[in-house]
Amino acid sequence: METTDVLISGAGIAGTALAHWLRRAGFRPTVVERAPAPRPGGQAVDLRGAGRTVVERMGLMPQARAVAVAQRGIALVDGRGRITARMPVDAFGGEGIVSEIEILRGDLARVLHDATAPDTEYLFDDTVTALDEDADGVTVTFEKAAPRRFALVVGADGLHSAVRGLAFGPEEQCVRQLDCCISWFTVDDDLDLDDWYLMHNAPGGLVASARPGRLPGEVKAGLAFRSAEPLRYDRRDTTAQRELVARRFAHVTGWQVPRLIAAMRTAPDFAFDSLGQVHLDRWSRGRVVLLGDAGYCPTPLTGLGTSLALVGGYLLAGELAAARGDHRAAFAAYERLMRPYVTASQQLPPGGTSGYAPRSALAIRMRAASMRWMTRWPLRNAMAAQFAKAGDIALPEYRDLCTAHPD
Repeated sequence: METTDVLISGAGIAGTALAHWLRRAGFRPTVVERAPAPRPGGQAVDLRGAGRTVVERMGLMPQARAVAVAQRGIALVDGRGRITARMPVDAFGGEGIVSEIEILRGDLARVLHDATAPDTEYLFDDTVTALDEDADGVTVTFEKAAPRRFALVVGADGLHSAVRGLAFGPEEQCVRQLDCCISWFTVDDDLDLDDWYLMHNAPGGLVASARPGRLPGEVKAGLAFRSAEPLRYDRRDTTAQRELVARRFAHVTGWQVPRLIAAMRTAPDFAFDSLGQVHLDRWSRGRVVLLGDAGYCPTPLTGLGTSLALVGGYLLAGELAAARGDHRAAFAAYERLMRPYVTASQQLPPGGTSGYAPRSALAIRMRAASMRWMTRWPLRNAMAAQFAKAGDIALPEYRDLCTAHPD
């Protein structure tokens, strides 16, 4: 077997999950992360389907459940705050729009980080700036740390992946933009959500939402809007991003929107991004391979990004172990197993962005009506098929991942 040193770019869910399995398989992973520490908080993600199975195989389900968010389900509200439609968390066997186990993204990443930290090297506050591959490995140049050699490099660094940019080309060649932008932030205020994930649509393709956080009095909010033309903005200028969002919602006075805008202006964890899907003909080039959103982001609209990250990390580590260091064979098997799951998961729910952020008052009423009918025939069968995608993959049993290997 060739050297077992593997660099993983990104300490989110995909990167830390892969590190967990690589250590079990006898590899020596190093994780580099641009943030100065594990990113806290974030919005809630779904732990469902095959992703839940992977966490169970890790032995980390008790830790995951301990940090799960208490939610009764999702509900649409009008400008007066009246509920127009709702779907409880137990709909579709706990695998509906809001799944039985919802965890803040940062909390799940922290569970995975804490499980891997004792025997995994983490390089925080740094990033990859160059890759120089030869027949025996990859020399990696970092922004701050000294250059180092690795057998393999994994890009698990999200939609705007630095590794993908270096190995596969510019972002515009890899990402298909959708006509929607979303901001997320925390509101330290009691909005009386009654443990529901509340969502309000306003004409013009505007969406305001608020859901319970894990801590008392903590609310995770979102403001999203449709954009007919791709937006050009500085991803580092959060002040300009906040103003952009505020301008889009300036005329909306219903529900809690003015309150959310005021909280957004000072929220320390404000994040903003456009929605996009990553589509690539292949996920590896030489000794570099992509994982999670970096290789096949499905967008938050599908609710399957976390499942793809967890399953992808499990399969990639398992195939590397099974191939005994033959990365070409491992990467090919990883893609063969993962590609059908990704293809199905990237199919947007009925209506796509129009269903999530309808532009007209009539379309908003139709959205509420469709939610009311989702648990009834004939829509129930179609929605059940959509939610079943999370578990639509047979996970191999990898012998080499069942026993921890010594260094």
